[in-house]
Amino acid sequence: MSSGLRRQVVNSSMLLGAVAFGMVLAGALDLGPHLQAAPASAAAPSVSVGGPTGGSTASLPSFADLAERALPGVVSIDAQTIEKENPHRRRGQGTPFDLPFGQQRPDGDEPREFRSNSGGSGFVVSADGYVVTNNHVIEGATKIRVRLEDRYYDAELKGTDPATDLALLKIEVGRPVQYLPLGDSDVLRVGDYVMVIGNPLLLDHTVTVGVVSAKGRSIGLSRDTSFENFIQTDAAINRGNSGGPLISLRGEVVGIASAMNWGAENIGFAIPVNTLKSVLPQLRDKGKVSRGYLGINIQNLDWDRAQAFGLKEPSGALVTTVVAGSPAESAGVKHGDIVVTVDGRPIKETRDLIDYVSSLGPGKTVAIELLRDGSHLKKEVKLAERTGPEEEVKKGDDEKARGIDWLGLDYQDLTAPLRQNLGIPARAQGVVVRDIEASSPLVDEGVSPGDIVTEVNGRAVASGEELEKEVAKAASGSYLRFYLRRFDPHSGGEDEEGVGFFAIVRVP
Repeated sequence: MSSGLRRQVVNSSMLLGAVAFGMVLAGALDLGPHLQAAPASAAAPSVSVGGPTGGSTASLPSFADLAERALPGVVSIDAQTIEKENPHRRRGQGTPFDLPFGQQRPDGDEPREFRSNSGGSGFVVSADGYVVTNNHVIEGATKIRVRLEDRYYDAELKGTDPATDLALLKIEVGRPVQYLPLGDSDVLRVGDYVMVIGNPLLLDHTVTVGVVSAKGRSIGLSRDTSFENFIQTDAAINRGNSGGPLISLRGEVVGIASAMNWGAENIGFAIPVNTLKSVLPQLRDKGKVSRGYLGINIQNLDWDRAQAFGLKEPSGALVTTVVAGSPAESAGVKHGDIVVTVDGRPIKETRDLIDYVSSLGPGKTVAIELLRDGSHLKKEVKLAERTGPEEEVKKGDDEKARGIDWLGLDYQDLTAPLRQNLGIPARAQGVVVRDIEASSPLVDEGVSPGDIVTEVNGRAVASGEELEKEVAKAASGSYLRFYLRRFDPHSGGEDEEGVGFFAIVRVP
């Protein structure tokens, strides 16, 4: 083939590829009039595709139209905090104008005030000036200002929800303002294009584009991870992006930028917009969010757990702890129960139960169906109000221990010094985990030194001898179901329940 003919074939292939890509991307970029009062779209740019002597041009759409229409609804937030000087702070920890050599101020002098500024992003959600951002952007602020377009407005804090890290502000602009419509985060798929707009590192109205990398992430950002359901994206999220919108190709908000992974490039996390939609009316009307509360801790069932509990498939929410005095305890729910339905709604995973119960107000009664030892039970539970995250519990250790070789576990009977050091109440019985080898199968189940083994395969164990006896009963290839508790060592024994959880191990 001659060089001229080869060049012609290559150019023709490039042209066909560019046209095909343009058709696919044009179909994905649904740039209809979804934003209120949006300006007219600009013409799509043209990219020349052809040989050096001329050729065809193919119009390839960009994200510019989407960004142009969304930018006016995105704001920057300035949170000012005024604090009194701490008179007990150590020398060298204050401002450059501290008195020299640690000298104290004369008696009667008032501590000086210090002002600190932090910021973030947000977006307008209504024509009358309601603005959404992250709770951590404005938490503790004395004064909040919102920069919309080219000026600042003083903002009124209308409501906060630390559990979901959301906050609602209100600004008075004196005219209808452009706002961003809320989409549906449930329909997002991994691989969908999204755009993030915000003010990272004080760089006003920065636009980044990427895809949805994953959904349903829990990253341990808060003390109570029950409501963590993050969208993961590779659209760059940096310091200052917090509170800004994650926008779909339809021009709708599908998430709220909230966190990033410092140890990686372009791994960011956003709160699903459906979470915002569920709490927005309460934030606007009451300033806080009231949620229904059962009083149980739950975990998902994987294949091994399903087998250990006699289930054919991993479906349902496994009850790991029932809080003393809670509605669930009053209704007779026990640890080891599996919640399979609530008000007739199937529970496939913990998220189904958490979201439904939380969406109901305190005082509502729900009907839950439980699976217990192969039997189905029905309970009616009157919900209380969720007040906040459970206290974290820690662990401790004491004297000599015994072990089971293949488990890689050292343990010992409870003693009075152990109870005191670990904050274990007198009525709690079990065997203390003293140490656990790195190769132990219990490491993957989250077992740590200081945990208390209270049951093996549903049978209570109060000594190391009883623990060994129950483990020895298990046949090769069967499952061992350990039930453990953790107590707060700083509670002085007043933490009556601790936190319970199951550890499932297959016998070699």
